Amino acid sequence: MTKNIFLSIFLGVSALNFAQVQLIEEDTENLNWYLKDPKADGVYGTGATKAYEMLNAAGKKSSTVIVAVIDSGVEIDHPDLQDVIWVNEDEIPNNGIDDDKNGYIDDVHGWSFLGGATQDIDKEAYEIARMYYLESAYFNGVTAENVSDKDKGRFATFEKIKFEFERELEDQISTLENIRSISEFIGRVEEQSGKTFSKETNDAYVPDSTNELDFFYQMRLSELLDMYGAEELSLEIESAIEAIEGSIAFSTQNADSIRQAIVGDDPNDLSNKYYGCNRYEGPDAFHGTHVAGIIAASRANGIGIDGIANDVKIMVVRAVPDGDERDKDVANAIIYAVDNGAKVINMSFGKYWTPHKYYVDEAVQYALSKDVLLVHAAGNDAKDKDIEDSYPTRIMNNQTIAPNWIEVGASSSSKNGSDLLASFSNFGANSVDFFAPGVDIYSTIPDFDYSYASGTSMACPAVVGVAALIRSYFPELTAAQVREVLMETTATYKKNVVGPDGEKHKMKDLCITGGFVNAANAVSYLLNKK
Repeated sequence: MTKNIFLSIFLGVSALNFAQVQLIEEDTENLNWYLKDPKADGVYGTGATKAYEMLNAAGKKSSTVIVAVIDSGVEIDHPDLQDVIWVNEDEIPNNGIDDDKNGYIDDVHGWSFLGGATQDIDKEAYEIARMYYLESAYFNGVTAENVSDKDKGRFATFEKIKFEFERELEDQISTLENIRSISEFIGRVEEQSGKTFSKETNDAYVPDSTNELDFFYQMRLSELLDMYGAEELSLEIESAIEAIEGSIAFSTQNADSIRQAIVGDDPNDLSNKYYGCNRYEGPDAFHGTHVAGIIAASRANGIGIDGIANDVKIMVVRAVPDGDERDKDVANAIIYAVDNGAKVINMSFGKYWTPHKYYVDEAVQYALSKDVLLVHAAGNDAKDKDIEDSYPTRIMNNQTIAPNWIEVGASSSSKNGSDLLASFSNFGANSVDFFAPGVDIYSTIPDFDYSYASGTSMACPAVVGVAALIRSYFPELTAAQVREVLMETTATYKKNVVGPDGEKHKMKDLCITGGFVNAANAVSYLLNKK
């Protein structure tokens, strides 16, 4: 799920839930900071470079690990990814036949659960909007006074959904009005100056002394112009308006019928898992391509960046639209990845409402039965997950905890505790395992390019890369044991840190281990284990 970063910087509303795009000047020294080590380099990276030095010195050999990236899609012919993309050797490309008889035709590099015969899902409604629409139709004309006994529990849940949906819709409408006001302010600046909007015309603008909002807009836009430049800022504002207008429009439509028309599948019919297409990239593969690069961008080709894992193949599983992913797609994406040989699955997505949790739970348990490790992004709303969890979650409906699940918060390259943790990252003393690099991460993006991005979406593949490295060099370890090793060997930070809530904490107050993932520590521990 994505939102425009302009909203969080300017208006102070919720930042991107699971990916935060941030355009910054290229910093050559910090280009691959996530590979560095706190002891060797003084930076809380993953310690991957140091880990390989130890593995090479010990003469350890690797075996290839398949990593599934369940995401928005991946550009499979990116120069820094094309050599690490998984190939289904049992499928003959583009012959229109299900050669390996797994139920998916021409799934040479993976599968998309968001496409039909000719079209692909791009934008989707939020889950709460879908649930509200469905339940509103069911309870049309029903009140608390005349609801049947058998529906009383469901009606009580519907009332909660209705309250939250209406509150969120009201917030979106208010936010849209605010951004349109900013756009109108820019028009006033241009009218007064007779020139195109710029930092110079903004700073020279003389607001009406009675219009306090104009003073506020002028000040904040001056700050943003320093960050973006006028052209980029205008695009951000335009994109923000478009994103919220689209979200509001989706909130008032029957998104299920739209999905059914495009994909040809009923999203509430959980009996069918054979749907979709083999268009792996989808309409917007920025997020998934960035994630894939962090995990496995080619380390030996002398171009671009180095991914963390050096002997993996990326399986592309498209199940995450611009909006909330569906439980059915998430579950079937996990099952597909497991059945086709993935040993680690990256899940940089999440939401706060779930209509079919039990179905995803079954997929998580299936992954456990097949010894597959699941790594999940904690989310970017600066929330305490001990109080409010997001979905999917490792906590099953029967309250058992999946031991093959890692929950990851995001950290930065800062060397001091005031901004070592990402201000947007969700946290939890009992629910987030540890933190990993997730701020200003430079990685692959579509059109053979590279860019920075921030989010727990970036921290998640950093951990996946480390986990894949461990599974590659120490294949005797189970998924649960890999998690245990990473939990046991985190890098610690002994001083207090400023948490995403703005308060000072010990690290143990913010995650289970009180530390940061560290491949070098994990490799050292395993090499010296008797």
